[in-house]
Amino acid sequence: MKRCLIVLSLALLAACDTTVKKEETAGLDYGPKPSRWREEIKSYLDLRLTNPKESVVEFRSEPKQLYQRDTLVRERQYGWATCVWVNEMKDGKLAGFYPVNNGPDDPGIVASRYAREQCAQLGG
Repeated sequence: MKRCLIVLSLALLAACDTTVKKEETAGLDYGPKPSRWREEIKSYLDLRLTNPKESVVEFRSEPKQLYQRDTLVRERQYGWATCVWVNEMKDGKLAGFYPVNNGPDDPGIVASRYAREQCAQLGG
């Protein structure tokens, strides 16, 4: 039983490894760098935030190419990314900044972890 727990723990840790190897990104086409990225992200968030006019959206980095490996809970993703933090108005006051990963409709611990990792990689 103890050996089974150790093997399972090691498998879970290996699945959390987000280190990207050069051969994984070789030949990927990220497309052109976005030009109206702030407007597009703001428009996307405006549709999803509870009170977009009173929410604060901070862009903490310029767009950069980003690659995310497959994990147990997410498929591989790559493209242009930026670090975005949102402070939403809830119950008449700003609730505090949180990083956004695919918008407010992608909540939870995993999404928050990815967003924080992305921001660290992007310099935000």
